[in-house]
Amino acid sequence: MCHPVVEHDLRTIAGLPLPWDELAGKTVLVTGANGFLPAYMIEVLLWLNIHCHLTNPVTVIGMARNKDKFVSRFSAYNKRNDLKMIVQDVCEPVHLDGPVDYIIHAASQASPKYYGSDPVGTLSANVLGTYLLLELAREKCSRRFMFFSSAEVYGAGSESPVNESSFGYLNPLDVRSCYAESKRMGENMSASWHHQYGIPTVVVRPFHTYGPGMDLHDGRVFADFVADILASRNIIMKSDGSAIRAFCYLSDAVAGFFTAFFNGLAGNAYNVGNDTCETTILGLAELLASLYPEREIKVCPLQESPKSPYLQSHVNRMCPDITRIRALGWEPTVGLIDGFSRTVRSFEPSK
Repeated sequence: MCHPVVEHDLRTIAGLPLPWDELAGKTVLVTGANGFLPAYMIEVLLWLNIHCHLTNPVTVIGMARNKDKFVSRFSAYNKRNDLKMIVQDVCEPVHLDGPVDYIIHAASQASPKYYGSDPVGTLSANVLGTYLLLELAREKCSRRFMFFSSAEVYGAGSESPVNESSFGYLNPLDVRSCYAESKRMGENMSASWHHQYGIPTVVVRPFHTYGPGMDLHDGRVFADFVADILASRNIIMKSDGSAIRAFCYLSDAVAGFFTAFFNGLAGNAYNVGNDTCETTILGLAELLASLYPEREIKVCPLQESPKSPYLQSHVNRMCPDITRIRALGWEPTVGLIDGFSRTVRSFEPSK
């Protein structure tokens, strides 16, 4: 049994008018299976098998480096025959018998705390891992290859809201660019394999996404804020909080990913974010504190630690233009108050 918040999300996503039947009897490989976003996609696929009565079940192969974390993350499904696990680094060659009809490549160190401490590991999954998986897609004649990119590819200086053709400045010699530059390369590789070999690739660019199952210790401010709320401790800012971000609740984002997965035009990229949920980082902290007055949480000004591995973004405002994916039929529906309330509730015991 999953948490009621998660169950509601899975039912909502699986109820969307998408061609789920195309997955019947097929095999889907998902890399980075322990990750926040791909793990929810896996749960949706497993939900379809039980609750949507596909003519044949989807077989999901989750690739992850940490076996114990995988077993823990999918403990509710450990007796299921439709979920299989591969324990390996995505930067190692993948050897699989049988068909691999779809590949969702979401293995990546997405937390900013790694950009300073492990830039090589961060970029390797996005470049070397992407190469190996695209070659696997070519070998297996996969029907779709989805690459998880990031809004970070837009760089600094691009005008918000940013559409899929708006790119700003990235300094390739700035260590923090290890993530964004390698995501850009992964996108170009996806486009190149589509152009040269006909691999039906599609790219999604998630913006700031939050929700059940996110790592509360991964260094991103909204995860820190939720952890503070759960611990009933004051929120201590790591910046002046003036940066503006658009926050998208997880079920909306996953619905967007599947929309691009099924309906996206091969060779294209799609922004996935909520353009109606823009706020400053300080505004988000104050909003979250105000939702739980009984916990008496205060928002404290900037306190920086010189030893912190967190490398701040140079981008002041980042909001998506989602015109392209809206044209595919997707629309985010969950607002900030509802989304963060559901997120906090998902980390607490169900009543």
